[in-house]
Amino acid sequence: MKKLAILSSLFIGALAFAQGMKFEESNFATVLAKAKKEKKLVFIDAYTTWCGPCKLMAKNIFPLQAVGDYYNSHFVNAKIDMEKGEGIELAKKYNVKAYPTYLFVDGDGEIVHRTLGYVEEKDFIQFAKDAGDPNKRLTALKQKFENGEKNPEFLKNLAGLTIYSDTEFAGKVLERYFSVKTSLDQDDVQMLLSGAQTSDSPLYKIFQSKKADITKVIPAEQYDAIDKSIKVSTLFKKSYNKDTKTWNDNYFLTEAQKFMSKEEAEKILKKTQAGRALRDKDFATYEKLTMELYKDTSAASSAELNSIAWNFFENVSNKPSLEKALAWAQESVKKDENYANTDTLANLYNKVGDKKNAKLWAEKAIALAKSKGEDSTDTEKLLKTL
Repeated sequence: MKKLAILSSLFIGALAFAQGMKFEESNFATVLAKAKKEKKLVFIDAYTTWCGPCKLMAKNIFPLQAVGDYYNSHFVNAKIDMEKGEGIELAKKYNVKAYPTYLFVDGDGEIVHRTLGYVEEKDFIQFAKDAGDPNKRLTALKQKFENGEKNPEFLKNLAGLTIYSDTEFAGKVLERYFSVKTSLDQDDVQMLLSGAQTSDSPLYKIFQSKKADITKVIPAEQYDAIDKSIKVSTLFKKSYNKDTKTWNDNYFLTEAQKFMSKEEAEKILKKTQAGRALRDKDFATYEKLTMELYKDTSAASSAELNSIAWNFFENVSNKPSLEKALAWAQESVKKDENYANTDTLANLYNKVGDKKNAKLWAEKAIALAKSKGEDSTDTEKLLKTL
């Protein structure tokens, strides 16, 4: 019986191993060579470690047997982090700007089809079938557009496929799409906003020209806020030099004051500079700017206060600044007590040497987490040290 049980478990294990997509672990050149030899296309899951939908695809879709059966038999599959190693250059080569992006390339590395986003099993397999059908590949769809196709569903699908990788072409597609649409719906507006990320984008011009139609779907105040956000985003891209990590403050403030007050422009610039300093691990600059920004916290939300307090806990050692972070965390708790900010408070008390209050708030944080079904493992570890 024991032997039968072992054999049974091995059989089940073999079945489990056989299910799902098989990804190559070699470099991209080797993957291309294998695809060429086997006369297959390469499927690339272009992902990043921070991308939530990427993780969900890896957890929910890639392991499915039907998905594995189709992709393993028709493609050479590769998972490539677009922010590490050769993925950095591949992201530039294939113009990958949204995640997850799925690329289908031939053995010479030429793109034949692409799509993106979290999708369920049926659609994911359909993407693969489209990639294998020369009449449904992106190159064929683009040619169909150039031949004058005006079907709204066709145009909407083509825009969705190109909106992140080729905004100029997507702009042409959407221009035709909106010219044949008598009214806009929520999906139309969302698609347009996804592509109109800067005021230089051709999709932004459509966003402006369609204001009357868009404000039938979303409130005018929301439209104006989005418009303002796009303009600000564009100015930030033009004001910051990634190579030298320097800002052109005068340019930003001069241009921003064309559509907002000087005070608002200065505050937005300082907040963005603080965020950039944190990403660049320039903690001294982050500390200085944040201390200036949050002298008055009356308008700050509980979540915002908790966020800056936690950033100080993780990255600042200056005791007066940590005492200020404690005040932010306390105010965050007053505005909306929850597991996250009580845990922040406990950690900050511990960092400044107040073990008594650290223990008190750690216990409270754990109780709040348990009442909401949240994971309090890290706080429990802290409590054991107190």
